[in-house]
Amino acid sequence: MIEPLLLSAARVCTFERQRLLTNASGLFFERDGRLFVVTSRHVMYDKPSKHFPDRIEVELHIDPDNMAKSIGFSIPLYRNGKGIWRQGLDTSGEIDVAVIEIERSALPPTAVYRAFTPQHLIGPNDPVEIGSSLLVVGFPLGFHDTLHHMPVVRHAVLASSFGLRFQGEGYFLTDARTHRGTSGAPVVMRVPGNDQKGLGDLPWMLLGIHSSRLDVGTRDLKLDEALGLNCAWYADILMTLTKQ
Repeated sequence: MIEPLLLSAARVCTFERQRLLTNASGLFFERDGRLFVVTSRHVMYDKPSKHFPDRIEVELHIDPDNMAKSIGFSIPLYRNGKGIWRQGLDTSGEIDVAVIEIERSALPPTAVYRAFTPQHLIGPNDPVEIGSSLLVVGFPLGFHDTLHHMPVVRHAVLASSFGLRFQGEGYFLTDARTHRGTSGAPVVMRVPGNDQKGLGDLPWMLLGIHSSRLDVGTRDLKLDEALGLNCAWYADILMTLTKQ
């Protein structure tokens, strides 16, 4: 039996034509019958690192009775020379989250996945305590169960006040060991049994989208260890990015 949470995360590979560029993580999000892949914006386009893919591939399971069967589902990033993903801005600048819509008619009819919905997002009156136990579901360094094509999970705790924009940016902090390839991974919190109504078989709240590790510019690289803190952008940006 496969835990539905593992089917909500997707391995994302970026390509320039046929040349593989990077591995990353993503998640599925569904709203009003439309389906999206969500990942970090820098996975789609990143000028500082000169990362300019023209398509991504999302690994999809295609047989509910055999998780060893999967395909790479290709999604172009440009149409008529214009990027077709959506990304966000706020008063502090760019938000490192991007969404791209999947044409449902192009999906294999037997595709197996789980998608978060607006019901999985935290509301303004839903408190999340500092130190709460979280999970980051992704593909660090591209590592995963290569037989069954499943992500791995890292444990994290909430390391900054949830709902308060850390240093004025649209993200909160997690304390977890992460690696390259985790960009775009869902950051989730388990919902207690009494509060799972309306969440189907995915009883997790989607708090954020993991972006990157946070470092301190004044750290002595020889004397001081890395902080082990990470930026996770608030998932409510998805309500803006998935509007009709």
